[in-house]
Amino acid sequence: MSNIQYQFKKENLSISEPTKYQPNALKREEMLINLGPQHPSMHGVLRLEVITDGEIVVDVVPHIGYLHRCFEKHAESIAYNQTIPYVDRMDYIAAMNSEHAYVMGIEKMLGITAQLSPRVEYIRVLVAELNRIVSHFFAIGTYGLDMGAVTPFLWLMRDREHILRLLEWTCGSRLLYNYIWIGGLYYDLPVGFEERCQEFIAYLQPKLVELRNVLIDNKIFVERTANVGVLPLQTAINYGVTGPILRGSGLKYDLRRVDAYSAYPELEFDIPIGRGEMGTLGDCWDRTYVRAMECAESVRIIRQCLERLTTDLKRTRAFDPQATIPKKVRFKEQIDYYSRAENPKGELGFFFRTIPNSDIPFRVKARACSFSNLSVLPSISKGIMLADLIAIVGSLDFVMGEVDR
Repeated sequence: MSNIQYQFKKENLSISEPTKYQPNALKREEMLINLGPQHPSMHGVLRLEVITDGEIVVDVVPHIGYLHRCFEKHAESIAYNQTIPYVDRMDYIAAMNSEHAYVMGIEKMLGITAQLSPRVEYIRVLVAELNRIVSHFFAIGTYGLDMGAVTPFLWLMRDREHILRLLEWTCGSRLLYNYIWIGGLYYDLPVGFEERCQEFIAYLQPKLVELRNVLIDNKIFVERTANVGVLPLQTAINYGVTGPILRGSGLKYDLRRVDAYSAYPELEFDIPIGRGEMGTLGDCWDRTYVRAMECAESVRIIRQCLERLTTDLKRTRAFDPQATIPKKVRFKEQIDYYSRAENPKGELGFFFRTIPNSDIPFRVKARACSFSNLSVLPSISKGIMLADLIAIVGSLDFVMGEVDR
């Protein structure tokens, strides 16, 4: 029982809304502070109800529900293939990865996974890993801003823009792609894409070393993030935390290896984990370090994909990326199925319940990694300095389009 709940019980106060504190329940010297919403994107849509005793955080209650994506309700009224643009708008920083997770689930239910062309699988992995770098660059850059470092943010946004232009060249859209379709792709890669992507990867490799020197190992940044927001591994598991946050606490768990989906079993890459090098295992620095190292591993994966796509899987006139796309996605009987994939922010899963002989699902439930990752915030924020709360929120890297879905 928390201190606030105890105070309510002691003074026999009625609690009409359990997630809201009443001013007369506050102890002497305690204050109720609202942090956010501040701006209409990223974690600025979040409102935190914070109880402070001076500069010390006593308790935190996250309030969600300011974005109203309503993804799950939309999915109940449109066809399976028409839902893909809505999937894009959940984690709008990593739309390719979200599409990949959603599409694979339906392909497994249809039993057409083995029919997919190897070139389709490698293109999917290629664009997904490009988008993973985009997501991590945005997370690390904005986190640097939270900590007062402006220059790394500008550099990372510059390099992120190069990738966004590549992805826009691929499908015509800068952020919300609708590129990975059930059974294939919207279109093959543009002519010359592989060569230009190789040039970009050669340019990006030294930039990752620069990022490590300028921000990750920066003395001020280390002092601001090490030993702050420590998330013990057992707590992370109990809260269902996944992705870089879980790996930052020391567990080498990545669905690209565990489930070995798409072309990932044929690729060589490592799984970075936190080791407590600068402070305590599972702190804010470890989580940021894991994201930076994952960018380097994504570069390794992209190199291997480009090598395959330019040799034995090179483009031919006979290749049709829409060859196995079904005209209608229908199931003869009711099926309950759960599919998952490793998004930049963690495990993104979709639960499907079908309607017999209908191309519209009865239910599509999203297991959003950002929602689970955000839930651990109150547990690791008690007793910290108020300024450190900002550091912890930024290190969790959630997107509210997934939380309020």
